Amino acid sequence: MQGLTGTPLARDIRQAVIRKPGLCSITQYCSRECQKSDWKAHRKICGKQNSTPGATTNPPPKGLDSPIAKPFTRLDNGTWLHDRPEIDVYRLLIDAYRMHVEDAYKIDGEQEEDSVYSGAPDGLLGFRRFLERVESCRGLLPPWWNSEKRTACERLGMDASQWCDLRCAVEKSDIIDHYGDSRFPMQLRMFAETVLGRAPGGADGTAMRKMMVMMEQGGPGPDLHASSIDTTTGNVSHIL
Repeated sequence: MQGLTGTPLARDIRQAVIRKPGLCSITQYCSRECQKSDWKAHRKICGKQNSTPGATTNPPPKGLDSPIAKPFTRLDNGTWLHDRPEIDVYRLLIDAYRMHVEDAYKIDGEQEEDSVYSGAPDGLLGFRRFLERVESCRGLLPPWWNSEKRTACERLGMDASQWCDLRCAVEKSDIIDHYGDSRFPMQLRMFAETVLGRAPGGADGTAMRKMMVMMEQGGPGPDLHASSIDTTTGNVSHIL
């Protein structure tokens, strides 16, 4: 986990690292103190959460026509875009790009060339370069992908009636609201890291991805060792 604390990927899963309440299989906490302070609010919803089996690995409930199970496992083996409807692949590619340029601006302090952050009316040219990088990564795209599908993807990104409009910037909170999944920004970031070779802030998200895969597979259990950062105070905690 060294080198990840404090990065956006680490912050994405600060509450997805360790220590679930005694009888709860859904909500996770960074420490006993955090768990105790949240108990009054948590106990009101705990039963409702536990009534949904496998909620920690369920796909997002909205935003896609056909979500997949265990997305972090798919990210790890390079098949995150496979076995999906074409329209979902287009949406994910566009939003991975939009999340990337948002991170570049907000985290790295950079205005990506040919993006709305650099003053362009839309991000189409920047998105085309992103697609070129995706296409250069063998096996990331589904077998049906070709030049016609790429054109269709670009067309979707320029459709002002669609949420994935390349004329519009998105923030992490927008992604969470749209897909109904607090971990969806992390998926987009991890995919972009595979394509571009770096996570936001220049970190290596490999260890974080592997940890999320273990959580999807049901291990290594509630006593996982990790470090976390409190985004309010900046304090780093080594969790036992």
